[in-house]
Amino acid sequence: MHLEHGKIPDIYTRYIGRKILMVLLSAAGLAVLSIYAISTGSVQIPIKEVIITLLGKTVSSRWDIIIWNIRLPQILAAIVAGAGLAVAGVVMQSILRNPLGSPFTLGISQAAAFGAAFSVMFLQGGSVQSGVSGAVSISNQYITTGTAFVFCIFASMVILLISRVKRGSPEVMVLAGVALGSLFTAGTMFLQFFADDVQLAAIVFWTFGDVARASWKELSIMTVLISLACMYFYFNRWNYNAIDAGDETAKGLGVDVQKIRLTGMILSCIVTAAIVAFLGIIGFVGLVCPHIVRRLIGDDHRFLIPGTILCGAILLLSADTVARIIMAPHVLPVAILTSSLGAPLFIYILVRGYRI
Repeated sequence: MHLEHGKIPDIYTRYIGRKILMVLLSAAGLAVLSIYAISTGSVQIPIKEVIITLLGKTVSSRWDIIIWNIRLPQILAAIVAGAGLAVAGVVMQSILRNPLGSPFTLGISQAAAFGAAFSVMFLQGGSVQSGVSGAVSISNQYITTGTAFVFCIFASMVILLISRVKRGSPEVMVLAGVALGSLFTAGTMFLQFFADDVQLAAIVFWTFGDVARASWKELSIMTVLISLACMYFYFNRWNYNAIDAGDETAKGLGVDVQKIRLTGMILSCIVTAAIVAFLGIIGFVGLVCPHIVRRLIGDDHRFLIPGTILCGAILLLSADTVARIIMAPHVLPVAILTSSLGAPLFIYILVRGYRI
């Protein structure tokens, strides 16, 4: 049976249109959720007054302080960090051809946490203090992020080596990530052993991921690094599609697989290092979001990458909003909720099987 002239292009156009619509709806949902998150907390602010304040008009000096100095940096940090962890996860899953790949499950987050903790204690990358603003204050973002990045690179190179030697299976790479995570967790415990009481409490508190720690300065650094990484990832969307079909197929299409894989891992490490150095460990966002978006949009990285970025922002912002109100006036670290949401999906993937 022959299809009528123009029918295939029409079907393809509708197919692409549905994917674009999903991305646009996600962006709209993120905008609405952001306004709601700013208005919600221990102090309720009417949504109308939130919008007026964000437009630059002063309704109340009290609202101005709460919105501009407290809630807006936290909301934006959740959006940026969620987007960064999610896009790092989807890229790792593609270039490693490992559906369980993410900064958390492959031990890279733990490596970054060890590097950041080492910097805080020994390289004067942060000052330990007791106060309402947090137990650890990062005084030198460059040293802390750089140290976290070095340990990130080490962990990722081990994963890459395993993926190339005898073509390690996804199970082998995940087990290697678990081993690396245990190694760097042990290293962090070693540092804690030599810390005094105040430092010990500070490091344990810092390890809990919390987007409320980010000020405008930390937010700007994370935004620049993650934005540049996202642009690079999207620019290479066709290369990731080719790699998903297999290394030999990608090489036949002219893709420099080794270069794309190495650069992707390095940029994913930079993103992870910046987030962990400033906010602590936030688990499972990079694992959960790519799988959710694949279910809704598919495997085409033209739409998978922007969809995953938006999904990560929505997921982390939603978790942070719930963490702020579930036990108000006490605020839970957002990492508790993300791990609670991510663990069931992780188990589901293991039980039901997976493919990429």
